[in-house]
Amino acid sequence: MGARFEELDWRPTPLGEISLRRRRDPASGTDVYEVKLGDEFLMSSLFTAGEKALTRLGLAGLPDTALDVAVGGLGLGYTAQAALDDPRVRSLIVIDALGEVIDWHERGLVPLGARLASDSRCRLIHGDFFAMTGDPRGLDPGQPDRRFHAILLDVDHSPRHVLHPRHAALYRPAGLRTLAGRLHPGGVFALWSNDPPDEQFNSVLAEVFAESEAHVVDFPNPLQGGTSSNTVYVARNHTGGP
Repeated sequence: MGARFEELDWRPTPLGEISLRRRRDPASGTDVYEVKLGDEFLMSSLFTAGEKALTRLGLAGLPDTALDVAVGGLGLGYTAQAALDDPRVRSLIVIDALGEVIDWHERGLVPLGARLASDSRCRLIHGDFFAMTGDPRGLDPGQPDRRFHAILLDVDHSPRHVLHPRHAALYRPAGLRTLAGRLHPGGVFALWSNDPPDEQFNSVLAEVFAESEAHVVDFPNPLQGGTSSNTVYVARNHTGGP
């Protein structure tokens, strides 16, 4: 049995002070891991349905062949682990702007850290996903111009509510066209959002990709005693490329 509350790590970062906390949930008796950036909660192991659905929905329509997947945003690792649980996934890179978050996984401070760090298919990369998307070298520092069967993104709260102003450009047509160029023909871009489906963003996706859809993911919220929801956008690249 762990302590009822423990701050496992705290560090200053270019985005603000980030902390990893573990607390005992009185209702379930399990440990809950939480990440805060400044005074804002970024993620909690109490709510992982959206992160897992991001992977499930993003990979659902892809063929039964060896898949190369890129994830933007490591967080507590639930999106990445869901990808590794899919037997079709041949390789996975996970890009996170905060080396501190990668360090938590490599040190085993978070529940899925040891599994991700020890899986030979998975590489954790310290980098700015948004800058790397627009960089001619692409998302994989070890293989310039590499393309992926799926790119899954879970960094910002939504296309309208971004963690840093420079992220906003990715959600516009030019940014999405660049991202589509990192996908194989027929590949999939999937995006997690904490907001309801945004018709304006749906229109932007439709302008760039061959097809797109917004999925509402409902899940129980024990803190509020009801149901909450996230949105997962899934967009398929043109079969002839972007």
